[in-house]
Amino acid sequence: MYDSRASGVLLAVSSLPGPYGIGSLGAPARRFVDFLADAGQTYWQILPLVPPGHGNSPYMSPSAFAGNPDLIDLDELVSIGLLTHQEVEAARRDSPDRVDYAHLRATRMDLLYQAFLRFPGRRAQLPEELHLPWLEDYAKFAALHDQFQTDCSQWPRDAVPDPRRMAFHTFLQDIFYQQWFHLKEYANQKGIRIMGDIPIYLSSHSAEFYFHPELFQVDGQGRLTAAAGVPPDAFTAEGQFWGNPLYNWEGHKRQVFLFWKERIHWCARLYDAIRIDHFRAFHTYWSIPAGAKSAKEGHWEPGPGLELLRLLQTAAPKLELIAEDLGDLDQEALQFVRTCGIPGMKVMVFAFDPQGESAYLPHNCHPFSVVYTGTHDTPTFVQFLNEARPEEASYARRYLRLREEEGLGWGLIAGAWASGSYLAMAPLQDVLSLGADARMNTPGTMGDHNWSWRVRSEALNPYVSGKLREITRTYRRCL
Repeated sequence: MYDSRASGVLLAVSSLPGPYGIGSLGAPARRFVDFLADAGQTYWQILPLVPPGHGNSPYMSPSAFAGNPDLIDLDELVSIGLLTHQEVEAARRDSPDRVDYAHLRATRMDLLYQAFLRFPGRRAQLPEELHLPWLEDYAKFAALHDQFQTDCSQWPRDAVPDPRRMAFHTFLQDIFYQQWFHLKEYANQKGIRIMGDIPIYLSSHSAEFYFHPELFQVDGQGRLTAAAGVPPDAFTAEGQFWGNPLYNWEGHKRQVFLFWKERIHWCARLYDAIRIDHFRAFHTYWSIPAGAKSAKEGHWEPGPGLELLRLLQTAAPKLELIAEDLGDLDQEALQFVRTCGIPGMKVMVFAFDPQGESAYLPHNCHPFSVVYTGTHDTPTFVQFLNEARPEEASYARRYLRLREEEGLGWGLIAGAWASGSYLAMAPLQDVLSLGADARMNTPGTMGDHNWSWRVRSEALNPYVSGKLREITRTYRRCL
């Protein structure tokens, strides 16, 4: 699993080209798979497939399991007779550079409901083995959200969901996962492995939190007693106050970690590999008291440790795991990652201290690691060069032997691909040498600039795939 050199590209499904205001699981996704195969890549890393939550973030989702209905391919619904050409033409949105979330919120669910009304039996009939226990809870939660349109903390505890709306949301999940499994099969046939990304935390407005409060740190009235975040680190000097509920790990132990077993089993069906976001929280997590004004008011608490990690590894032995081990890690946390036997991440935008010897520099990356040029949370490399201290940017240019006329991204890719890491990954923005406008997310901020970038179809051309294949072959990451 970790014994051969490979590489891949990070791109959210939402960032794919397409005419309907957001990327989809249909033809644009298959064309991107073709692009990766032509480029000699092995992995396509995506962001969480779950419905986005507050701030359009997929890391604040109302479900740990559900798929985002906005990613359903509308053209496929036309091909099977659930929508008409006229209906999807009306859904077109000229937004090639940004996801148009406002348009989606105003139109997409009404359109999908028309498809639901036309479907015989109102179920897409996924194989029975794919229907996990989460589906009924999520359908209830989504139906109640449709009814109340408020945070679930304001719903009556005895509220009864509309069966018809439950059936609609069940239908959406069936359709979504039918399309997803077709896409994954297509990718695997092309030699492309899918790497998922799972947030360790959930939203307080989620099916899991609403139906299973015993798994979270809440008081007798169901209110949070503490929330998630991180202290000041390389991403932000103020730390990050995410606000997600923290787990009641004793409650999980009493249930023999049932939630986590179901989650990892589902991931093993969806992906070939997963990156576990904020992995260090399994060792120690930052607990910010309810009512705190800043992440700085938090403190470290012990997580579930090796007991849970060994369970996950045993439950899904064929699923490749990657630990997001960035941020403020002390020696104990670093040792925990090593003991788990899961490769961690080396991120190059943090590497170029001209006075120090960074573990993230390519020549220091050990084989059992994944080197990234950047992540969804970092600036693009071109943005980094423009905003870094002059001596830092100068060192990066010298180290990578960057040439403006070639495109700054290619020297970066060559530097990462030349590293000792068994796997090298780059956001598509870095492959294309894009600047600040293409940054996916800026931690600690809100606004339309986050989670909205899209790539134009003309950028995925034979010159780019050919150049990427050449570099990939040079550094022995493909044949």
